[in-house]
Order: sequence, then C-alpha cells, then structure tokens
Amino acid sequence: MIKIRIHHLPVTLGLIAAPPAVSAAETDADTAPEIIVTGRAETLYRVGETTAGKLPTDPLVSSQAITVITDDLIRDQGARDAQDLYRDISGVTVFSYAGVTARGFRQEENFYDGLRGDPYSGFSVPQTFNIERVEFLKGPAGMLYGQTAPGGLFNYVTKKPSFERSIELRGVLGTRDRIGGSAEATGPLTGNIAARAGVFYESRDDFRWNADSKTLILDTGLKADFDIGSLTLQATRYDIDLGGNRLRGVPADDDGNFLASRHWNHNEASDFLWLKSNVAQALLDLNPTDNLQLDLALRYIDAKESQEYHEPRGLFDADGDGIVDSTIREFRDQFRTYESWSFGANAIWSADLGMVQNRVLAGMDYYEDKGSLNYYRARGTTSAVPGLPTPLKLIDPDYGVTDPSTYDLTLIYPDNRPTRARRMGFYLLEEATIGRIVAVVGGRYDDYRDELQGDSSSGNAWTWRAGLTWRVRPDVSLFGQYATSFEPQSIAQQDPKAGGPFDPLTGDIFEAGIKTALFGGKVQSSLSAYRIRRSNVLQAHPDGDPGNDGIDDFVSFGEVTSKGIDLDLAADVTPDWVVTVNYAYNDTKITKDNGGGGFSSAIGDRFPNAPKHQLGFWSRYQFRSTGTAVALGGDYVSARRSMSDQRVKPYFVFDGSVIQQITPAISLLLRIDNIFDKTYASSGFIDRTGHFPGKPRSVFAELRWKL
Repeated sequence: MIKIRIHHLPVTLGLIAAPPAVSAAETDADTAPEIIVTGRAETLYRVGETTAGKLPTDPLVSSQAITVITDDLIRDQGARDAQDLYRDISGVTVFSYAGVTARGFRQEENFYDGLRGDPYSGFSVPQTFNIERVEFLKGPAGMLYGQTAPGGLFNYVTKKPSFERSIELRGVLGTRDRIGGSAEATGPLTGNIAARAGVFYESRDDFRWNADSKTLILDTGLKADFDIGSLTLQATRYDIDLGGNRLRGVPADDDGNFLASRHWNHNEASDFLWLKSNVAQALLDLNPTDNLQLDLALRYIDAKESQEYHEPRGLFDADGDGIVDSTIREFRDQFRTYESWSFGANAIWSADLGMVQNRVLAGMDYYEDKGSLNYYRARGTTSAVPGLPTPLKLIDPDYGVTDPSTYDLTLIYPDNRPTRARRMGFYLLEEATIGRIVAVVGGRYDDYRDELQGDSSSGNAWTWRAGLTWRVRPDVSLFGQYATSFEPQSIAQQDPKAGGPFDPLTGDIFEAGIKTALFGGKVQSSLSAYRIRRSNVLQAHPDGDPGNDGIDDFVSFGEVTSKGIDLDLAADVTPDWVVTVNYAYNDTKITKDNGGGGFSSAIGDRFPNAPKHQLGFWSRYQFRSTGTAVALGGDYVSARRSMSDQRVKPYFVFDGSVIQQITPAISLLLRIDNIFDKTYASSGFIDRTGHFPGKPRSVFAELRWKL
C-alpha cells in the first residue's frame, strides 16, 4: 500500500520554513512507502535573498528592483535557454540572439557569478543546464558593475558542488527530431570536500529551413570547506554547433507582415556557427571574524568561434512586377578568438553603532579581454554571377544552387583585426538601518581602455547610487533609488577625424515603489515607477563632413528617455494553486537630437523594439492525490517599431505543461510551446534582414530521475 503525505510549507517574507516535524509514534505507525508531495505553490519560486546587489539582502528590504528566476521555475517551465525565461521578467523582451530590450533599451552583456565575461560570445543564447538561478537587476547598475546599459543586467548564478548528495538523470524527446539528455551528480568526497560533475547534450532541428543545433556542456567543480570559509573551483566546456546560422530575420513589409514563410532562411544547408568555449573559475569565501565577510572570484575564458553564413544585403524585385520577391546575399567566412580574465573582490563589514545597524561594502573588479577576427567576404548581386553568392527568392527559395567553395573571397582585415579591452573599478557602499528605515549610498570610480587595430581610446567615469527603504510594517516596504551608469563609446567611432574622442554614454534613474509579502508571504508583489535617461548618444553630424577630411563626423548630442511602471505578483491562490503575473508599461522616446536629423527617427518618436505594454503569466495547479500538476503560461507584447521604423505586430502566445510524479524519484514533464501555433515576430531589426520570427508550436517530453 502506498500512502501519500502532504507537507504544507508555510512561507514568511519569502523565506521557506521547514516542514512540520513527524513524531516517533507517527513514524512507527506509518511504515508503508509514501510519496511526499510538496506543493510548488507554497515555494512561490522565490529566494530568501538576492546577491545581484553584492550585499546579500532580503528582496523586501532592497531599494533595487531585482527579479530572480529560480531553478524550480526553470524546471517547471521546461526552459532550455535564456529566451525561454524573458517572459517571467517585467520590462524584458527579446531583441536578438541573447540580447534583450530592458525597460526600453537594448542590453546584450551578461554577468556570471557577479563577474564580467560571457562564455557564449555574442551570437549563442545562454543555456540553463548549469544555472542555479537567474537574477535580473533593473535599471542603471554602474556603481556595482561598471560599464552597463541603463535598462538592467543579467547575472547568471552557476550550480556549485554541494555536501548534500544528489544524482539526477534527464532524457528529452520532442518534435523536430529533438533528442537529448543530461546527467549530474554532486555530494561529499570527504568530510570537507564536495564535488559536482554534469554533462548535457541535445540535438534538434530548428523551425527555420536548413537550421539545426547540437549542444554539449561538460561541467565540473570541487568545493573545500575549512575553518573560516570555503574554496570552490569550477571548469566548464561549451561545444555548440549551429547549422544554417547565423540566423537573421524574415523580411517584412512596413505594416509588419512577413514577405516569406516564417521558416524561410537566408542561409544554405552548409552554413554553420561553431563555438568552443572553455571556462575556469575560482571562488574564495572567507569569514575571518563574525562581522567581516570576504569573497574573491577569478574567471578565465578561452573561446573560439567559426561561422560561415549568407547575409541578406538588399531586397529587390526580380521579375519586374512591382513586388519585392528576392534578396541579394553576401557570404561571410569569419573566425573569432576571444580570451578574457575577470577578477572581483568584495569585503562586507557589519557592526551595530548605537541605534544604527551598519554594513559597509568595499570592492574592486578588473577585466581584460583580447580577440581577433579573420574575415573573408563575397557580395553577390541581383543576378547569378560566377564566383559570387546567388540571390535568393522569398517564396519557393532555391537552395543548393550556389557553392561557397567556388566564391571569390576578399580578405577584409589583413591584420586579423586585433582588439583589446581593459576595465578596472573601485567602489564603496554604506548601508545603515535605523529601526524600519534602510538607507544606502555608494560611489564607484572606473578606468577603461580599448584598443582596435593599433588605435586606442581611454577614459574614466564616476557612477553613484542612493536608496531608501521604509518597512511600513514587516510585510510591506516602500522604496526609492537614484542610480547612474556609463558606457564607453565604440572605439570605431572615436577617430578625431570623425569628431572624436567622445565622452561615454551616461544613464540615470529615479525609481520608487512598494513591495509586499502579504498573508504570511502567500502574496508577494513589487510595483515600481521609474524614469531612465540615456545621454551622449552619438548621431550623424548635420553637416556631414565639416572638416573636409573624407570622414563623416558624429556629434554626441542625443538623449533617449524611458518612463514606465513594472508590476510583479506571485500568489498562493490555494495551497495547490500558484499564479505569477508580471506587467510592464514603458514609454521610451527620443527627447533630444542634434537638430539636423541625426537619428533615423525624430524627437518624440518611440525608440526601436521598445513595446509600450508587456504581460507575462504562469499558473500552476497541483492535484495532490494523483501527483499531477498542470500549468499554463502566456506572453503578450504590444506593437513596436523596428530599427528601420517598420511596424512589429503585437502578439500573445500561450504555453502549457503537465507534470506527473510517477514515484518519489521519477517524474515526467510534457511541454507544449505556442499552443495555438501563432505566427508572430518576436522582435524587429532592419528592413533588409527583417523581423525575427517567433517559434511555432513544439512539443517535448522530459523524463527525470533524481535521488
């Protein structure tokens, strides 16, 4: 006889309490095997503290807006890569590849364990296999992380070795020949040394013609505990083979209608993007005294990326009927190398000074990378020319009639375009708690240098942060903050003949809101209103080349302003039913230009790919008696404008899951994405490359065994 025991986990202020104790009498009387069903609803997919702010803090106390996506939510949604998670973050939508639009601004840089340096380079989307949780810190974060975009930043927290023994196997089968699996194990080797090892592999066809993917991740780690701290060593290998890439969009008309099938691909079957990335990381955590915490982190990345692809270069009317029906193509053969070092050190000192509970954060970080680009190119025309790529029709495209091995290629950078970048910053932040008031103030100094093909550009910047939180009562907080950011201008635009050098892009934010953990933590919410301003945006000089030196000039006179509201809500409707909802209203517009048409759009126009409305939700209900859970999610994004000012239509897509707990160790997940098979554009780019099509309906099943 199998008995089912229900553990009800009370939630208080986002902290998960332990299950109620079972008496010895109950244990003796109840000897039958049992399935313990713990409602996901009661965990709310929440964490007790966030680390993206570099001071571990209860989210209810923080004056920053931070969204945390936990491992439980990642698993429940069957998320395989970062794009599967964006709908869980208010104010975040897809831009391209791993890039997003965050609170109206394009954001492409990702941090790992608080360090700069992305093992996925720029054109591969981060995978979730070795990720414990994802933290998105909203708004300018220059005081904490240095050079960052003003909309926010992602911090991916990787899985570490644990002294709690665990073994997990997963297998996946799905549509479009999807097949894969993973195995990971962690646990103690000795009394003070723990290890972790994991492997992930998945192969599948993409919905775009000629495209497919094969991903292999090998992940290992060791953790050693000692009297005053711990040392964690990690090594990860990423091997990604993307056939028919690098993928651009599908051409669309000015009203946002696709001019070709969403399956259309500008690439040939022989095209590819291949990435091999090796990562080594060391984390040292020390607690030499009760009131002093130190952490030091070092990461090294060595990556190589090779790609051959056909780039769309211009739409045209091939048969003269007045309707665009084909595109010129350019073949690119590129090989990139990338090597980086990243180091960070933080010290947190805490002490009660009379009525004041005091914490001081002091730290520094250093980052350096170098790279090269070997680049060959052949640009076709509107007709078939021997030695050049043939054009491609939008309807009934003819693949395989062109042979890249016969192309007459031109070497673009004879010196392999060497690049080098260096970033170094020092920061200090004070947090003071007096009764129900928590105040923070901090500043940071950054020094940077960029090099490109022998040219160099350097500078420095100060960034600031101030925040205030008022605990109106234990489950309600009011918060506000002011923060700034900076981004060095591209070194390619710093040439004095082009008007350079230019001051960095700057950003600042004013934000205020309310956070709650009502009804014993069963209803958690965050509502905030903000205004972000980005200044020193480069634009074309209204007079073109006023110096008559043969190079058109830029002027640093642009400004874009983002105003909006973010709402995040997670609620236990019943002990078995959880609902998470996020909504964002955003109005991002150009608010200053050079008076001469320096932008493609004018003052008052909406910024590209910045939706005015975005809504995401996830609802999960658990039938405890059968160990079955069903879930439904949705993602709505309102109309946008592309970078070429074409309309990007609104969309609303739905996903669903069924999770069956077969035994205490075995579960089965059935996942359906885009249930109604809606055709839509996830984002817009420029007219010659089109809009990025959203994924059609797909189905997969995952069998999971965990001990």
